[in-house]
Parts: sequence; C-alpha cells; structure tokens
Amino acid sequence: MLFDEIIFGPITSRRLGQSLGINLLPTNGKVCTFDCIYCECGFNFRNPEAHMPSRNQVKEAMQKRFDALAAQGATIDSITFAGNGEPTVHPDFETIIDDTIALRNSLFPQAKISVLSNATCSGREKVFRALNRVDNAILKLDSGIEASVRLINQPCGAFSLDETVRNMCRYRNNLIIQTLFFSGEYGGHYVDNTTTEEVEAWLQLIAVIRPQEVMLYSLDRPAPAQNLKKASLDTLKAIAGKVEALGIATQVNG
Repeated sequence: MLFDEIIFGPITSRRLGQSLGINLLPTNGKVCTFDCIYCECGFNFRNPEAHMPSRNQVKEAMQKRFDALAAQGATIDSITFAGNGEPTVHPDFETIIDDTIALRNSLFPQAKISVLSNATCSGREKVFRALNRVDNAILKLDSGIEASVRLINQPCGAFSLDETVRNMCRYRNNLIIQTLFFSGEYGGHYVDNTTTEEVEAWLQLIAVIRPQEVMLYSLDRPAPAQNLKKASLDTLKAIAGKVEALGIATQVNG
C-alpha cells in the first residue's frame, strides 16, 4: 500500500490519535534505508520516474490542507511524517520541519509534530537538529541483536547497530523508541523477537538509550512477507512491564 499524496488523512492512529500524514517520498515508489519484512508499504522498489516532492511543493500542500481542515473545524492530534519510506532521507528535511512548525503554530497549535523514523539517518547533523525540534521523534529499534535487525529490517547499505544506538544516545532521552514484536518465517529463517534472549538484549539497549517513552506494537496490516504472526497483547504487556521496571514509560498497542 503506497500513499499517493504528499498529505494524507487525518487517520486514526493507534499511537498518535487523529494523525495528519506527511509523505516526503515519491508517490509512485518506495524509498527507504530499511526494507522491513513487515512494512505495510511493501518491499522497496525504484521507479525511474519517481521523485521526491520539493520543499515548496510540501509547504504548499500543507498550507492548502491545513487551511481546509481549519475551515472545517477539524481536530488534529499529530502532524506525522511517515509515508512511502524513510522521511529523513529527504535533502530538505530540516527546512521542511521549520516550515511545518510555523504552519502548525499558526493553525493547529495544539497538534504535536511527530516523525516516524528508522533512525538510520539520526546521526546526520541536519537530521539531528530537526528531530530535536519536533515534539515526537519516534525511532525504530526492533531488536538488540544485529543479526536479527538484518533479518527483520534488512538495512540497505552500511549499517551498524552499535552506531545507531550511539546516535540515539545523543538525543539525551528526547526521543521515543518504537518496536514491533512478532514471529514467523522469512527467507528460510525463523524470526521471533519476543524470546527471552531477544527481549533481554533489547532491554539492555533501552537501558542505555533511556528514551522518554517506548511504544510497543505488533502487526496490524498485511505484511509483504508471508507467514508472520502477530505478538499477543499479553506478550506486549509483559515486555512493557520490564521496560517500566527501568523507570521508562510505555505505550502498548496490540
């Protein structure tokens, strides 16, 4: 499922309430530094005719939609950067965040600005500055074991879990960690990030990063990989209890 517009929604989000989506990626292709086996947008594919919208196109689309929603008296809880891939790869990500803050302040001052990111670009200075200016920098960490990250998230290009964690630590708890728990089979391998070994390795990194909150969730929409199974709500709650024992707030979305 690809988003075919720059602005989509508002939609009801399990984590963010009434969420107005912002897609900085092509509407006819998927561009991401991960290729997660559970991604609702499917696996990455390059379309030779695909292009990212310009900063001005994004600003104009936001202004038009914000004006229309304000005229309708709509309520927005979150302005959320998500869409067809990794939003922080956009070359103008930082200035687009500046534009969004200005528009939000003028029309929907109560709304939070959220970014759903896989954290692969979180160490870049422009991205670091931008994510520190939003309300919810929500960064992915699906496993504390590098081999599992490579199976679940299938990083494209150079990747190091240790470096990713070091970059997360720079945010000094001004971030939220999101983790999707599930099990199943892919490429002849069995994957289950809810096992004792997986959860303990993940918890060790959570204790190092010290995020302000951890969002736990599981599969909700069809995945491109077959034979994946949703983690139970009881499993998510049990993991949440371990996070809370570290003094870190959790949000569970089964």
